[in-house]
Amino acid sequence: MDFKNLLKIAINAAISGGESIMKVYSSDFQVEKKSDDSPLTIADKNCHDIIEHFLKKTELPILSEEGASIKFSERKNWDYFWLVDPLDGTKEFIKRNGEFTVNIALIFEGKPIMGVIFVPVKQHLYFAMQDLGSYKIVYKSLVKNLDNLVLISEKLPIKNNRNGYVIVGSRSHMSKETELFFEEKKKKYGNVEVLSVGSSLKLCMVAEGRADAYPRYAPTMEWDTAAGHAIAKYAGYSVSEYLSTNELNYNKKELLNPWFLVSKQ
Repeated sequence: MDFKNLLKIAINAAISGGESIMKVYSSDFQVEKKSDDSPLTIADKNCHDIIEHFLKKTELPILSEEGASIKFSERKNWDYFWLVDPLDGTKEFIKRNGEFTVNIALIFEGKPIMGVIFVPVKQHLYFAMQDLGSYKIVYKSLVKNLDNLVLISEKLPIKNNRNGYVIVGSRSHMSKETELFFEEKKKKYGNVEVLSVGSSLKLCMVAEGRADAYPRYAPTMEWDTAAGHAIAKYAGYSVSEYLSTNELNYNKKELLNPWFLVSKQ
């Protein structure tokens, strides 16, 4: 399997999908409700269709938040498959704060081996692959040569001279266990800063080295985390189940993630 070509296709799918999102972002869009009452816009649907168009060329199965639900009896036989969230951070999109992303991951036997996250407003592209590492670049064109892209991208984590311990968290999710984690780190490090961002950018902040940990002791779905998991993992960070060293696993019968912690391995 030509993994470099698969990564190039995934990057181009994310960038093209992001472009379609921006067309809606700059318009007077309507908001619908999904069956679970979470918001949905035409941007989700358009981006999903574009990503699907790109990924179908690979002839690998696709599991997407916006795609049709696929029974576990069929999914459980997949070795490789794409796990996609065409618009992660729909609430951020609706608020127009720019903190939403396009997420594409390649899963092999329950683990992410490739991840792409594109931030349409800032045109930040994060990408990662097993045996290649994790990278970040400001980019908006379709990729013709992956090796050239790697050469001009920053390898993650990026060296910085920040002081103190930084925890990245969610603006809208703060469980009792998360508060306890914060208190523990304050006792240990004294100077603890909280970085609050939306969507899968939280995993990217740790992968970049801008934060030391991301405790997510609240619900997420597999498509929310898979791409960011790959980017954090191949930058040298672990994505482990709550109070465990077990790595987060994908393509479970229930697609709800357990609580997890992203931190240095």
